[in-house]
Amino acid sequence: MMHESAVELSRRIRTGELTATELMTEAIRAADAVDPQINALIWRDDEASLRDAAAADAELAAGIGVGPFHGIPLPIKELTWVAGQPGTFGSRGVSDAPRPVSDLVVDRFRDAGFVLFGRSNSPEAGPMSVTENSRFGVTRNPWNVDRSPAGSSGGAAAAVAAGIVPVAHATDGGGSIRMPASATGLVGLKPSRGRVPARVPMWEHSIVEGVITRHIEDTAAILDAISAPDPTLPYAAPRPPRPFADEVGLDGPRLRIGLLLDAPSGVPVDPECRAAAEDLARALEHLGHTVEPVRPLLHSWEAVLGFVDVIINSWLWTTPYEDAELAEPYIRARRERARAHTGGDYALAAMRLYSENVDILAQWGRDFDVLLTPTMATTPPPVGVVLAEANAAFDGPRLTENQMIAFTAFANITGQPAISLPVRMSAAGLPVGAQLIGRPFGEGELIRLAASVQEHFGWTRRHPAVAGVAG
Repeated sequence: MMHESAVELSRRIRTGELTATELMTEAIRAADAVDPQINALIWRDDEASLRDAAAADAELAAGIGVGPFHGIPLPIKELTWVAGQPGTFGSRGVSDAPRPVSDLVVDRFRDAGFVLFGRSNSPEAGPMSVTENSRFGVTRNPWNVDRSPAGSSGGAAAAVAAGIVPVAHATDGGGSIRMPASATGLVGLKPSRGRVPARVPMWEHSIVEGVITRHIEDTAAILDAISAPDPTLPYAAPRPPRPFADEVGLDGPRLRIGLLLDAPSGVPVDPECRAAAEDLARALEHLGHTVEPVRPLLHSWEAVLGFVDVIINSWLWTTPYEDAELAEPYIRARRERARAHTGGDYALAAMRLYSENVDILAQWGRDFDVLLTPTMATTPPPVGVVLAEANAAFDGPRLTENQMIAFTAFANITGQPAISLPVRMSAAGLPVGAQLIGRPFGEGELIRLAASVQEHFGWTRRHPAVAGVAG
């Protein structure tokens, strides 16, 4: 059941073929069956979720207007607040007291009809490409429990891949939707900057809210549901020319696809990851698009260092710790590094990013329409390796993590939309994704491309051995 699209499941609820209570009961059963093996959900209140599902059924029976995802269970990532739930940022140093308010995206999910079901694991405070922390432990990949589902939305991705829920909330500050989607065989769209409202533009406007899904129609329809502009916020993405859901199956213009196979940072790229991008390139060429190798202008090393060492570390310093000494060693080191930087250092780092973004973004529409890359430069790493490297030497080489973020982080800095598609299975039986990066506010174009190859690659029919779905 949970391998069906959320769009279809909600339709079945509205027509009476299925109830929200039945669907939530199945989510609880699946979580009980498989989550002990993967540790995707680190907090649940099953009684509250069942009450909310029953309330959704009562609203439908009473003829009360319902949202497009009425009755669909949805976990919220541990880095996002929900009023009345704990929000510990995955840290032993942060209280588990109920939070007083919900982040804006949570209100959007509820308005769309979703029924909240637990909280998904994340690395502490977010800046890590795997989903491991000392408070809640390691989240494992349903395709191979010795491997990581990546991060920071690894709990969300593991829950969807294992069939606990059809979709899950996620966030992306440097690849945190796209990397887990790639590692677990799912679809992960990072929306444009300003597309989904948020009270505070974290990491200098680089973190965005979204979802991890199995079906591109879910990706599109959920983006419609959560992306309406909020006039109380400082800026918003322009309205799309048509609903994103209408892009699915639409025959758009033939595009110029730029193919980038070498990592901008120079780290080695696993042949399986190159092959995934080449697989997607061939499929798009078959559909009439032009694919040509490109060497795009991207950020300078000084700009990247400013983003990682000044901007992200400064935002980590704002995490509301009750006892920062209980944070992971690498988090303590990054917070201490932030104390050494001045306000001028931050302003200079931000200024360099925005200045370089102008020339980088100008390439879309001029030199190519969409950029195609591997999602990661490595297949999913063994659990424990990346976190241990970070804690042992925060400023060391950390090759594995650098390979994981090699193709994803720059789109957060520029604010562009980007999507990872699960186009390949490695020889070792692990999913491998390819990424499409669109022009500013070009989510519609990415959704059209993704929908055009979904059936060809058949990823909606691939499921891991660790799965909690009945039937």
